[in-house]
Amino acid sequence: MAVSLRGCEELIPQEDWLRKLARSEATGVPLRIKLGLDPTAPDIHIGHTVVLNKMRQLQDLGHQVIFLIGDFTTLIGDPSGRNSTRPPLTPEQIKVNAETYYKQASLVLDPSKTEVRYNSEWCDPLGTRGLIQLSAKYTVARMMERDDFDKRFKGGVSISLHEFLYPLLQGYDSVALRSDLELGGTDQKFNLLMGRHLQQEYGQEPQCVLTMPLLEGLDGVDKMSKSKNNYIGITEPANTMYAKVLSISDALMWRWYTLLSFQSLAAIEALKAEVAGGRNPKDAKVALAKEITTRFHGAAAAEAAEQDFINRSKGGVPDEIAEVAVSGAPLGIGQLLKQAGLASSASEANRLIDGGGVRVDSSVISDKGLKLAAGTYVLQVGKRKFARVTLG
Repeated sequence: MAVSLRGCEELIPQEDWLRKLARSEATGVPLRIKLGLDPTAPDIHIGHTVVLNKMRQLQDLGHQVIFLIGDFTTLIGDPSGRNSTRPPLTPEQIKVNAETYYKQASLVLDPSKTEVRYNSEWCDPLGTRGLIQLSAKYTVARMMERDDFDKRFKGGVSISLHEFLYPLLQGYDSVALRSDLELGGTDQKFNLLMGRHLQQEYGQEPQCVLTMPLLEGLDGVDKMSKSKNNYIGITEPANTMYAKVLSISDALMWRWYTLLSFQSLAAIEALKAEVAGGRNPKDAKVALAKEITTRFHGAAAAEAAEQDFINRSKGGVPDEIAEVAVSGAPLGIGQLLKQAGLASSASEANRLIDGGGVRVDSSVISDKGLKLAAGTYVLQVGKRKFARVTLG
């Protein structure tokens, strides 16, 4: 129960989960724990791994985890948290995204002990008759209690009928899999409770629901999101991942420890006490950065990323940087930064120069009118962006 509750937002209902755990211990039969993800994009970031970490913790206790890829429900589009109808993806897009999803999730889960399923297995055969029978098990009034539907209806924003099918079909997944526990983010609570309702309708023991909080991104304010550029992709280079973890605030670090680290809560509390007693909080942040980088890239890469970060902090150049060829010598520094991919525009390059954030061969550049002759230069923007540019 302590493992289940660690970092979670809600466990509904706790007494049922305790009873299921006691029965599993007495009979030796593992519980079936389900997590469904729709492959709406080809990559996942570490915010998505919060629920995967919980799955891994329960997997390590001996329970059967089911990684469900919603290849059928993605055709509809999850309306959770949406203020408009989500454009559905094509089957071809879904197939491409699904191929990478489980490969990435396997960096957290133990693939040898993970049951992988696709909900097209039972949703496709359901057919029109089955869909009508499924729809009869829930009312429009209760569907409209859903917050996002209610807001859209009151605001005069259209709701397509097919969006009502999404929570029904996600709930039906729990029936098909005979799930004991379903995990999801806090934004999935309505859909997860639908699974409990439908299992009862189909004569099954209802699953319990465990929701995990949405992880704040690098800014410590908004939830991690690619659109807000405050994310760490789990396929990003080890050096980038390590440096991004070190960039978070000390306060956010402890929340990340709870939700992302596999260290015990006792070990985290002991580390927190050491920091409160005077130990440099950077030591704790370095340990977290190495743990997360090791998980996705291995220990050797994490060690190399740490050394790379130290080198950069001392003004050194990383071992591996982008090699770029640019023509047009002599060329102004602003255009060179733009063509090297280190600035989005010449005007942004000028702002970076004004801020003292641009170096050429380790020398800070202050002259926006600087022109560089043909040759090879190491360009640096800020602490992390480097390129070895050959200008011809």
